[in-house]
Amino acid sequence: MEIILKNINKAGYSSSIKSYLKEGGYQALEKALNMSSEDIIKEIKKSKLVGRGGAAFPTGLKWEFAYKAKEHPKYVVCNADEGEPGTFKDRIILENDPHLLLEAMIICALTIGAKTGYIYIRGEYFKPHEVLKGAIEEAKKNNFLGKNILGSNFSFTINLYRGAGAYVCGEETALLDSLEGKKGQSRVKPPFPTFVGFENKPTVLNNVETFANIPQILANGGDWFSKIGSPRSPGTKLYCLSGDVNKPGVYELPTDITLKEIIEKYGLGVKGKLKAVLPGGVSSNLLTNKELNVTMDYPSVQEAGSMLGSGAVVVINDRHCIVDLAKRCAEFFDYESCGKCTPCREGTKRVREILVGITRGCGEFSDLELLGELQEVLYDTSRCGLGQAALNAVKSAIDKFPMEFKKHILNKKCGVNICPMREVNG
Repeated sequence: MEIILKNINKAGYSSSIKSYLKEGGYQALEKALNMSSEDIIKEIKKSKLVGRGGAAFPTGLKWEFAYKAKEHPKYVVCNADEGEPGTFKDRIILENDPHLLLEAMIICALTIGAKTGYIYIRGEYFKPHEVLKGAIEEAKKNNFLGKNILGSNFSFTINLYRGAGAYVCGEETALLDSLEGKKGQSRVKPPFPTFVGFENKPTVLNNVETFANIPQILANGGDWFSKIGSPRSPGTKLYCLSGDVNKPGVYELPTDITLKEIIEKYGLGVKGKLKAVLPGGVSSNLLTNKELNVTMDYPSVQEAGSMLGSGAVVVINDRHCIVDLAKRCAEFFDYESCGKCTPCREGTKRVREILVGITRGCGEFSDLELLGELQEVLYDTSRCGLGQAALNAVKSAIDKFPMEFKKHILNKKCGVNICPMREVNG
């Protein structure tokens, strides 16, 4: 069943407003203009939609908080930064169905009483940026944006803002600081953006995929949506399948599907022999063959010892070295740390140094204990999700593949001859 990609997969469909209107676009907005904010929120809460960016916070509750906030003006912000390695789902929507996002943001603004919205888009997304620019102009010409939308007393504008490529700006408060022209660094929470957000005013901040569900929820009702997929986390989800699979791609599937089904039925199986899977990108813990039957909804993946995150399913076969994988994840987080808090700034650097040492043949068993301690410290004391998740892949690699680390340390050998082992083997 497709909700988000239903238009994109139709023959002859384009990103133009003409195509969108032909498929019933902006009818949900027309319906919303005749509803109260309370009724709109009620339908979204009935749907049980949670944020698709990783935090999985209830969308209806977030909108309700912003609606009830007394401060004005209020803002609607879309996180289109999409910086998680292995994630490429939002780009599909932005390039092929931009009006779906615009309609959802307009409905959100109508609901909470906002007059201004922003789309914070990844700097490297050149084509999506141009497509969105054109879509905004089309929406203005057709009176879906601007003053007195569709003859009502409701007015709303959307502005595009390009990020500069910082992974940390996927975190909502770092994104807001960047949007305000500051260095992208996380804020202390609480207060949360729904009360103190952009320019310290109430702000609803959702990602592209979350917003993309709104028009269909409003058109068909929250009860309809709540019956799709897993009862604990209803709806469909965009899964970005990549790595060692025969058919990588973006798949919209009900949330009651299993990880095994995604890989075998849609990815057409693993290239070689499966070693591990990152179900939510490099921020998640590794899963192995034992956990392949996990249902791919947020609570189930968490119970399996990992996190679904943005749905970046990265498949790893036995031709990869798990120690090298852990090192690469550590290098990524060290590079992307914004440097604001000491645990993350210094901790990610130290983790990278330790893992580089192990891959070069100069590691010690005490290093593994230290990595475990660092994981606890970063999780407990980092300001934002970047530091808290920085060692998930590393710690799970040590826990699930201890022999590979021991061979690197004791025998000074890499089982698949990927790690250089320079200090020992010259």
